Amino acid sequence: MMKLRHSLKDSMAAPLEKAVEQLSREDFVEEAYSQEAAESIGFSSYSYWRSTFQCFRRNRLAMVLLMILFLLILFTLIQPFLPGQFPAGKIINHPVTQKQMSNIPPGFSNIQTRVEEGIKLHITTSWKDEQWAAVSNILSSLKAREDFTVIAYGDEWCQVEYKGQSGYVRNDFTTKLKLPEDPTQVPYPCRSNFSLKLFSSPQDLTRNGDELFVLLSALDISEDGQTATVRKGGADLRIYPDNRPFLFGTNNVGQDLWAQVWSGTRTSLLIGIVVAVLQSLLGILIGILWGYVRALDRLLTEVYNVIDNIPTTIVLILVSYILRPGISTLILAMVITGWVGMARFVRNQIVIIRDRDYNLASRCLGTSVWRIMFRNLLPYLVSVIMLRLALAVPGAIGNEVFITYIGLGLPVSIPSLGNLINEGRRLLSTSQSYQLVFPTVVLSLITISFYIIGNAFADAAEPKNHR
Repeated sequence: MMKLRHSLKDSMAAPLEKAVEQLSREDFVEEAYSQEAAESIGFSSYSYWRSTFQCFRRNRLAMVLLMILFLLILFTLIQPFLPGQFPAGKIINHPVTQKQMSNIPPGFSNIQTRVEEGIKLHITTSWKDEQWAAVSNILSSLKAREDFTVIAYGDEWCQVEYKGQSGYVRNDFTTKLKLPEDPTQVPYPCRSNFSLKLFSSPQDLTRNGDELFVLLSALDISEDGQTATVRKGGADLRIYPDNRPFLFGTNNVGQDLWAQVWSGTRTSLLIGIVVAVLQSLLGILIGILWGYVRALDRLLTEVYNVIDNIPTTIVLILVSYILRPGISTLILAMVITGWVGMARFVRNQIVIIRDRDYNLASRCLGTSVWRIMFRNLLPYLVSVIMLRLALAVPGAIGNEVFITYIGLGLPVSIPSLGNLINEGRRLLSTSQSYQLVFPTVVLSLITISFYIIGNAFADAAEPKNHR
């Protein structure tokens, strides 16, 4: 068996030796020096980013919040282009009275009430178009101390006759009608102590005295065009001549809060993302130079000490007070001091790993300083960078809310979460507290999502957690 192996080895080696003897110098080509090829011997099939994303995907809560945050940002961007959206800055006025439609509570429709078929409605001649009509079931108004006749007695409504008109008036503690105790004593002459409304049906089909709106297709209109009867199936009476609902209600000036919240979210996210990116870029660059280039260590340490000893709040207030309020002013005020924290963390990590063997080997191979910083050092800082970047976005939004709270933030004409929360907090103890709830929920969702996602990605980016 051993003889067979030796014979096979000799028979294979003989052709190889002959082939080598036949080679000449012209058969060889000198290969140019390649920095990537020189360092390739230190690499393996291990992929840092593939392992990072695989580790991140194992965190189900972070994946769910990432999807929610992605959908929220996507919806925020496309919301103005969806059908049936009110402009964010538009003040919605009642078409008849021109009063601001303020403090309308949230709802999935703007239907105020529904009336059954056969109900008589009065058409307001001051407003009407091809599709909608302003209607009311108020026949007339009774001034105080005017006489009328009660022809039917009721607990809540009484049917009366007044100047040849038959209708209904309220019978409750607000009207204080002086009626007999026996309901059968009708007709009964009566006098009003306060102003009363005479309705065509025992319903108050108005909203704060304003007309409601109905589709013309649901009415049978009289020849004179003044009255109408509801057709078979009934009709919906709306507070606005449109099918669009006020999902988040309206604010105290009559603006659609739904549009305001999403417009404010776009503004706050823009501020937060721009501030986070600028802070990170500046902090990473200065931090790497601070930690790796020894000659800059003393200078940058003194710069850090000066900036870090000035409270961030003071800088935000001073810059916002000196410059004209606006988005660029807020971004500048936050970036001035925001890079310091990132630079300090990066510098501390660089000091730990700058003299490790692979960096010494790269310097011996002639690798440039910039290549060492961004190829050897930066990947080890991904966990710190991602965590700081993720926390910078809600931090910037929180600073915007604070600056707005003290009156130095964005103008009221620019919707932002800070402006909306600042306006809503004044209504916390009123029935309009929803104006604080909706922007606060959006802000909380953004803050919690960025925090959990940032921590999850920071853990996933740590090489020790890779399998």
